[in-house]
Amino acid sequence: MNNQFALDRPNAKLMGVCSGFARWTGWNLLAVRLGLVALALFALGPVAVLAYILVGWLANNG
Repeated sequence: MNNQFALDRPNAKLMGVCSGFARWTGWNLLAVRLGLVALALFALGPVAVLAYILVGWLANNG
């Protein structure tokens, strides 16, 4: 597990947020992506999409 979150652009599909989170936590990348899709569809809706974009923007600029 890494100490600091960073985008993982080589394994990215959109911005690298899921791949960066999977690398940071040591979780399976597919599980992280499926979990985000499930949260966006069944629980959080547009909030999950906005959070994804915000994390990607902050990690890229921070």
